[in-house]
Amino acid sequence: MSASVTVAATARDALFAVRGTISDLDARARTVLFQRGFSADPLVRDRVTAILARVRRDGDVALRALARELDGIDLDELEVPRDACGRALDALDPVLRRAMERAADNIALVHSAMLMTAIEVESEPGVVVGRRPDPLDRAGVYAPGGRAAYPSSVLMCAIPARIAGVREIVLCSPPTSESGNPSSVVLAAAALTGVDRVFAVGGAGAIAAMAYGTQSVPRVDRIVGPGNAYVAEAKLQAASVVGIDAPAGPSELLVIADDSTDPEAIAREMLAQAEHDSDACVVCIAVGDEVASGIERSLRTRLELQPRARIIEAALSARGALLTARSLDGALAFAEAYAPEHLLLAVDDPDALLPRVRNAGTVFLGSSASVTFGDYMTGANHVLPTGALARSYSGLSTQDFVRWTTYQRVSPDAAARLARDVAAFAESEGLTAHADAARAWRITSIPAEVTT
Repeated sequence: MSASVTVAATARDALFAVRGTISDLDARARTVLFQRGFSADPLVRDRVTAILARVRRDGDVALRALARELDGIDLDELEVPRDACGRALDALDPVLRRAMERAADNIALVHSAMLMTAIEVESEPGVVVGRRPDPLDRAGVYAPGGRAAYPSSVLMCAIPARIAGVREIVLCSPPTSESGNPSSVVLAAAALTGVDRVFAVGGAGAIAAMAYGTQSVPRVDRIVGPGNAYVAEAKLQAASVVGIDAPAGPSELLVIADDSTDPEAIAREMLAQAEHDSDACVVCIAVGDEVASGIERSLRTRLELQPRARIIEAALSARGALLTARSLDGALAFAEAYAPEHLLLAVDDPDALLPRVRNAGTVFLGSSASVTFGDYMTGANHVLPTGALARSYSGLSTQDFVRWTTYQRVSPDAAARLARDVAAFAESEGLTAHADAARAWRITSIPAEVTT
């Protein structure tokens, strides 16, 4: 592969948007790779603003109108009967049901280990500070519909909420034209995970309904789950009134591969993530030109066999990259800056590199640790930060479904010892009443001969 960097001008110019060595990336190539996620499209932003205002004002009337306008469906009831979820689970293909139950068990096991416990610490004699995790009262889960239904996302969101002790879990998912209800596999997942209430409401309207509450849809304390650009924008706009998970964008994969790995395995991983949608971001850094060439040959061969080849080609030509690095050190430095949703270390000794990885939603160690396994079955959560937000956000866990109550206990003797220094702090900030409140404890708690 040439040492120079090539940036494709159109989808027909090359399979990848960017090719070359990471050390030679210019400003244009870095823009293609690093400015990712759902863009702040003013049309999307304005449309979402209007939908949120409409739902906040008109409630269920707005939701029914949006279903007619956007989904072409007249809904008599927004809430799905509870027994419809049970029937969907009973009717589920036995093989799929067994797979979903296995995934649910693994998710529950892993996330149970993530539960936080209360702590107390005595900072000084008589001064105790405690912190206690309290489950949220009500959590809202959004499950996409439209081009595809994702029962796996229901499992990933609802199971941690249930384990955390959330009192009520509400699920919103778009209605299908056939039944007016969400996809049957989404309903089955809702039954399997013990979701309390399900609503046939999708898109930005669903986020507004859960954020503000309507006559039918209750207001929730936190909204989690993936969605399209409109859903992501709605969550951002509603974040001032409701908690949300990490702002989410298209799926991302960064692979670091050396000559120990099978090029076919890397090609399969890249194709799998690129088939999500045409906005997916898939990048491979090969340590060595021969490694890169082998991966490209395998990918081109396998691409021709993919039913979603057009989507894959669109993704790779827009945000995809096949890069080379002279060493693993250079590849890891790029990964830290790129901060991917998924990082696959397809190298000879991935465990040796793991301590050096900081910015990634989740890390897959070795080519046999397929990202697809993490998407569905390992028990790790697949709701992860994208758009380089892995620098500051983590994947979804039980911690997203609790809030922390901090409490403090101060004995009278400790209050007397704190009084003088606290009063000095307060007076330095011009807060005389604060100083008086602190000083009073010194005067009333210490014998007169000590205060003189």
